[in-house]
Amino acid sequence: MRGLLFTSKASSPSHSPARSSKPSSPAYSFAQSPARTPLSSMNTPSHNRTFSASIIEEDLLYAEHIIRRWDLDSPFYTKLDYLFTGDRREAREFVKSVRNLQSAMHSLVSESASSEKIIYAQKMMQIAMKRLEKEFYQILSANRDVLDSESVSNHSSRPISSVSDDDDVSEEDDRISSSGNTVSDGERASVSELVMADLKSIADCMISSGYAKECVKIYKIIRKSIVDETLYNLGVDQKYSFNQINKMEWEVMEPKIKSWLHAEKVAVRSLFYGERILCDYVFSSSEKIRESCFSDICKERAIALFEFPELVAKSKKSMERMFRTLDMYSAISEQWPDIEMIFSFESMVVVRTQAVTSLVKLGDAVRAMLTDFEVAIQKDTSKTPFHGGGIHPLTRYVMNYLVFLSDYSLALSDIVADWPLQIQSPLPESYFSSTSSDESSSISARFAWLVLVLLCKIDVGAELYRDVAQSYLFLVNNLNYVVSKVSSSNLKLLIGEDWLVKHEQKLKQYAGNYERMAWSKVISSLPENPNNLPIEVARDCFRRFNFEFNEAYRKQSTWIIPDAKMRNEIKISVAKKISPAYRTFYEKYRDLFRGVDSVVRYAPDDLGNYLSDLFHGTGGPGSSGTPSHSSSSSSPLSRRR
Repeated sequence: MRGLLFTSKASSPSHSPARSSKPSSPAYSFAQSPARTPLSSMNTPSHNRTFSASIIEEDLLYAEHIIRRWDLDSPFYTKLDYLFTGDRREAREFVKSVRNLQSAMHSLVSESASSEKIIYAQKMMQIAMKRLEKEFYQILSANRDVLDSESVSNHSSRPISSVSDDDDVSEEDDRISSSGNTVSDGERASVSELVMADLKSIADCMISSGYAKECVKIYKIIRKSIVDETLYNLGVDQKYSFNQINKMEWEVMEPKIKSWLHAEKVAVRSLFYGERILCDYVFSSSEKIRESCFSDICKERAIALFEFPELVAKSKKSMERMFRTLDMYSAISEQWPDIEMIFSFESMVVVRTQAVTSLVKLGDAVRAMLTDFEVAIQKDTSKTPFHGGGIHPLTRYVMNYLVFLSDYSLALSDIVADWPLQIQSPLPESYFSSTSSDESSSISARFAWLVLVLLCKIDVGAELYRDVAQSYLFLVNNLNYVVSKVSSSNLKLLIGEDWLVKHEQKLKQYAGNYERMAWSKVISSLPENPNNLPIEVARDCFRRFNFEFNEAYRKQSTWIIPDAKMRNEIKISVAKKISPAYRTFYEKYRDLFRGVDSVVRYAPDDLGNYLSDLFHGTGGPGSSGTPSHSSSSSSPLSRRR
């Protein structure tokens, strides 16, 4: 017989629940079916009845009284009625009556396995289970909104009271329960808890009565449909093959990765976590059932979710895919403790394995792209000097790329931890921070090396200029850009303060070399001691100064210093070296050559105005300028600005 599973959690006869007082309220009245065999006709003679038998008979009568009222096959049953959405006291009584019935059946079996009372009790149990099946389905299907993963996970740590608890149901529980599905946000949490408690109460009752299969089947069908629907709405419902992923253009793949990143966070933190919490709670009476339900509901979808990053990682690689690859790596890595906890069942080891496999493949892809990035820098083949000595596109691209990479330092630390840097000679000590806890860490070495590779390319680029002063200006602009990017990003933490100090000093040296090479002839054209110069010597000094200043200005009128701070510093420094000496010389001898423009061409204030026009790359009045040089770099790095 279906209900007589003696391995269930039903109480033994010696621990049968105390007899409940029979209700006298009209709400508990019921109409007897004409075909029903009254339980009283099965009574044994009164002189043979024991006290225990009397209790059992009363329990059977009371269980029959409650269960018959909710018999789905009864012609007097209203099809729209649901036990657990009405009076919660009656739901409580129904569950207690089923447990009393089960206890009574166990006691009867110990006396006689073929008793008519046992057969009749089994019939009552079937009626009750059919009723609970319908109630279980109704609760699951009608309360999808309050059984969403967020509501379940938010209240997973709260104690939840079941309708089978012995305490009286509170007025608040009754009010919320009877309000149906239309609840306010403030009531949602309480409704979610009550619904979970009802599901657990029914599941416990059906499992202990031997009807676990029916209960679990309903649960799996409804909850799996919710998981499928949620992932569909998150845009990750489709399972891709490697060929499909490998043939995708980046413009198509990137939006799919963005969808995956959002979906993975929701799935782990809310969807799968909520399903695990709900499953563990509802089927707390059986670990085997918990595992079976959660596995059947979530395993297939979880495997597909965590397989997508592996397919992306194994597909064709390019530097533009680096950051999305790191995003996926970080997403799995950061949530690994949750993944491990949620999918802890032995049957879910395949999910954990897939997540780890994707992590490994993503790490391999990142290492391959870092290698390609370094090779691309080294292969840059600029053949002409960059216009105006400004910041080379290679410098901009590499440093911006490294700045973005530095934001992934945690993920990269894991990825390159067991990937030592392979170079011909060790990096200079200046490339590591003395304050770092691990000066030779793989991640610091990797970033320091990539910056050094770039600086070497900058040095090569400076050699393309015929004018030495302009080559130093190129070094100033590009090194200043590198230093600025390092100091204003996470690169500062990775490469270190010592690196910054040493390269700021080198930047000052480059600036000083530029000033010396660009303005030394202008400065030397002025007399060291302007006192008591013969008029011819003074005239020659003015003419020489006019020529040298005009030449310096003409050449530099198309030169560029993009950084405003550096531009002003150099202008001020040059002005301090020229203007005071020229002003002293001018004020001593201007009256001797008044009105002779060919001799005294510049007033002291004019020099400042001319200098202020420099380094914008726009040329100046009266200047012929110099031929423009545009970058003809064929490097893929230079083309990505």
